[in-house]
Amino acid sequence: MSALASHRKTRSRTVKTSPAVGFTTAALASVTLLSTQSANAAPSDPKPSVEEVQKKVDDLYRQAGTETQKYNQAKEATKEKRQQVGKLLDENAQRTEKLNESRQVLGNYAAAQYRTGAVAPTAALLFADSPQQYFDQTQLMDRMTDRQRDVIADYETQRAAAAKQRAAATESLESLTRSQRALRTSKQDVQAKLAEARDLLSRLTAEEKARLAAIERKKAEEARRKAEQKAEQEAKAEAERQRQRQRQEKEREQNQGGTGTAPGTGTGSGSSDGTSTAKAAKVLDFARAQIGKPYVWGAAGPSSYDCSGLTQAAWKTAGVSLPRTTWDQVKTGKQIGTKDLLPGDLVFFYDDISHVGIYIGDGKMIHAPKPGANVREESIFSMPIHGSVRPA
Repeated sequence: MSALASHRKTRSRTVKTSPAVGFTTAALASVTLLSTQSANAAPSDPKPSVEEVQKKVDDLYRQAGTETQKYNQAKEATKEKRQQVGKLLDENAQRTEKLNESRQVLGNYAAAQYRTGAVAPTAALLFADSPQQYFDQTQLMDRMTDRQRDVIADYETQRAAAAKQRAAATESLESLTRSQRALRTSKQDVQAKLAEARDLLSRLTAEEKARLAAIERKKAEEARRKAEQKAEQEAKAEAERQRQRQRQEKEREQNQGGTGTAPGTGTGSGSSDGTSTAKAAKVLDFARAQIGKPYVWGAAGPSSYDCSGLTQAAWKTAGVSLPRTTWDQVKTGKQIGTKDLLPGDLVFFYDDISHVGIYIGDGKMIHAPKPGANVREESIFSMPIHGSVRPA
């Protein structure tokens, strides 16, 4: 039995791996892989701060204002060019009509000359009522030929010039139309950015919106404070002018021996000052009547305005014709320093002169601010001032 037992085949044992151990290993491998992928993945863009959102919105509104002035400028230029093209086309039509009439006359004359040419000069002389009539007709025909030739040459020259002008004007109009189309596209791009900025604002939390409101209140308060300082300066300046006028009146009465001459006479400036004041009053009355109407880019009234459309319409009521854009309006009238502003003056903003308002006194203005806002009163110190003009 022992021998037989020694020849028995040894049974091998198989070690079975636990399913739980296999799952744990796979899980660890997955965690390691995910950790590696997370480490290599690009970090998401951080959410912009309230201050960054506000700055972006302000920048986009300013861009919109600049593009609006470019659009207005192109629109005015296109209007002028269309009028020029229409005039050239009318002139060309008149010249063509006259030229056709001249050609018809010359055609009739050529036919008559052909018929006359078929008869020998001797026979023509014989058929004439008198030798003098023959010579008179021949000389007249020669003179008419020269005159008509000159007329045709002149009209041909005019027609060529008109065609050249028409081609140039048409090309200019097409070029302006392309530019205007490009500006509209640019405007649409800006509006898309504005929508993006508004979307960012809408995503702010209640706490962030409160912070943004606080920032805007602080900015408005600073502008209001500067306006109050400006109002104080104006009041002091007006008081000083009153004292100076009283001194001048007293001195004039003393020099005239108390004759009772009416105050204010003899200066020569009262009429001019009165006219300017009357015009400014009309401008302010009109501007105040527009308060509450919406800002719309490219609009010049009567239901909506952009900034330069409002100033143009306001001064029109005072009999003063202003150009359409801020860039042209700033060149109109007399340059005025901020400290010397009077009601009715135009105040321009930003380095690119993309905004304008109507000064109403006490450091305030009436203006059409930006998309989404209405015509309103506001401190002139709410934006960086570029300069000011007095249109009349």
